Amino acid sequence: MKRIDIACIIDDDPIFVFGIKKVMELINFCEGIMVFKNGQDGLNNLRAIISAKEKLPDIILLDLNMPILDGWQFLEEFIKIPCDKKILIYVVSSSVDPEDVLRAKSYEGVSDYIVKPISVQKLKEVLQDFENAF
Repeated sequence: MKRIDIACIIDDDPIFVFGIKKVMELINFCEGIMVFKNGQDGLNNLRAIISAKEKLPDIILLDLNMPILDGWQFLEEFIKIPCDKKILIYVVSSSVDPEDVLRAKSYEGVSDYIVKPISVQKLKEVLQDFENAF
């Protein structure tokens, strides 16, 4: 099975971040993980990585409700950045509002909407999606 090189988590909840990193390690999900505490940090760092032509993440797990710059604002700005690499974005939220799901899936770059908490099975599906996308 193809393995993800770098996964990016953009989420302000340290408990979720700790848990998802443990699950990723458990299933040998990726080589490396980058974590940003809000959309602004994620956007600034990813812009810098793109500008420097450094290694970008293969996938982004993006929370919606965060301080400073939320997931929606991050998406609006991130899709404007010219980038040669295809990055799979998964919106990860505790919201079960059908409007949020529809809105997330309306973005071309969003692969899926995942309701927290993320199960081992769901992460394995993300890995399978990644393998099929490339």
